[in-house]
Amino acid sequence: MLLQLLLTVLPLVHSHYNWSPTAAATQKFEWRPARATYYAPVDPRDAVGGACGYGDLERSGYGKSTAGLSTVLFEKGQICGACFEVRCVEELKWCIPGTSIIVTATNFCAPNYGLESDGGGHCNVPNAHFVLPIEAFEKIAIWKASNMPVQYRRIKCRKEGGVRFTINGAGIFLSVLISNVAGAGDIVAAKVKGSRTGWLPMGRIWGQNWHISADLKNQPISFEITSSAGVTLTSYNVAPKNWNFGQTYQGKQFDS
Repeated sequence: MLLQLLLTVLPLVHSHYNWSPTAAATQKFEWRPARATYYAPVDPRDAVGGACGYGDLERSGYGKSTAGLSTVLFEKGQICGACFEVRCVEELKWCIPGTSIIVTATNFCAPNYGLESDGGGHCNVPNAHFVLPIEAFEKIAIWKASNMPVQYRRIKCRKEGGVRFTINGAGIFLSVLISNVAGAGDIVAAKVKGSRTGWLPMGRIWGQNWHISADLKNQPISFEITSSAGVTLTSYNVAPKNWNFGQTYQGKQFDS
């Protein structure tokens, strides 16, 4: 996948929050059991690209605090951008006591149905499994542990700067990658608006890539996004009138 050009443009942006009392109750996430493995630095599977579409994870701000998730956790890509706290449990021989890590879902760990779920098919259904960069894994366990029992829970994401909107496409086809999302981290609905249009709903293609066919050239663009916590964020004039494909623009940010 081509690397995304992170050119942040900061026009005058206004933001509105819509907090749902029902959504607040869903923030009570409990620890759940899973397992975790790691990949070595020589394995580039999560450095560039990935099933969430974030491109170069270093350049896009995610670094090594990332995870590939098994099928039961990945939710067909809807979970992309969500944050998890992960800690080592049970195997006291390998665990680093009192430690945990916070990672963002950026990739998919595909199942291997040539192996049994308990015999090498780590990411097969019904396993809850995290594949971590070794740099993250070694913060909670000794690398020799390999396939470790862990506990995980959803937490609010903390991000620097605003939500990023990377606009790709051609002509009237727009594909917008939404990244660097605080709060719930994952987006479940998105709308776009030009200065000569009303609010237009977008469809999710894969990961956190959203698309629409609409003529928005030579118009400042606004975005309205809703997180899985039911919080809606409206940022006006995120991209200026002279916006271009291949650029990243920054809006306001969810509370974290």
